[in-house]
Amino acid sequence: MFQRILLRQAQAARSVATRTSSAPLAVRRTSQLPQTFRPLVSQPAFRSYSTENQAEQKKDAESKEATEDPVQKELEEKKKEAADLKDKYVRSVADFLNLQERTKRDMDNARNYAIQKFAADLLESIDNFDRALLAVPKEKIESPSAENKDLNELVTGLKMTQNILMSTLGKHGLERFDPDELTEEGKPQKFDPNRHEATFMAKAEGKENGDIMYTQSKGFILNGRVLRAAKVGVVKND
Repeated sequence: MFQRILLRQAQAARSVATRTSSAPLAVRRTSQLPQTFRPLVSQPAFRSYSTENQAEQKKDAESKEATEDPVQKELEEKKKEAADLKDKYVRSVADFLNLQERTKRDMDNARNYAIQKFAADLLESIDNFDRALLAVPKEKIESPSAENKDLNELVTGLKMTQNILMSTLGKHGLERFDPDELTEEGKPQKFDPNRHEATFMAKAEGKENGDIMYTQSKGFILNGRVLRAAKVGVVKND
């Protein structure tokens, strides 16, 4: 019986030696280490931890989205909508004011220059009054007598008609200007290309370059706009 026990122990020892020699080197070394130094976590356990971490992060993100306040989200949308409506309102008001000013300006121009064509057609008739008055010698007007009484009355009537006509046109903004009139300093008027049209240029003693020396026809202004420039002769001594 004692021999049987020894035989079984020998067979068990051989079996353990065979399994140990056929196992990989890393496994044998690990098995030979004390229980204290053996690894507690293997590689598959690490992979499982990484996958679980990603799943938890995804779950947290989904729960965060789910917990967003729908009232706050709707409030932000309403704020954007209100800002867009305000911008459209401000633009509409600006466009309306521009249209209002443009319409007012067009109406003022239409009212101020409505008689422009009519007044331009009358200018030649007004000039004829001047030509008729200039045709009468000044000495006959300045020294009235019984012989030229009728002529003086005719001249007086022409002047009255001319004054009434100019007064009526003046109520509608038409005014006449005479380049022969002296300035406030008592000097001849200077040539202004915006108001005068030079028909000729000549030398004139005692006058400066650019002075108006002769007026062929007077000019007219309609509500501040030159309707017809005055035709003048200008001094050029150079």
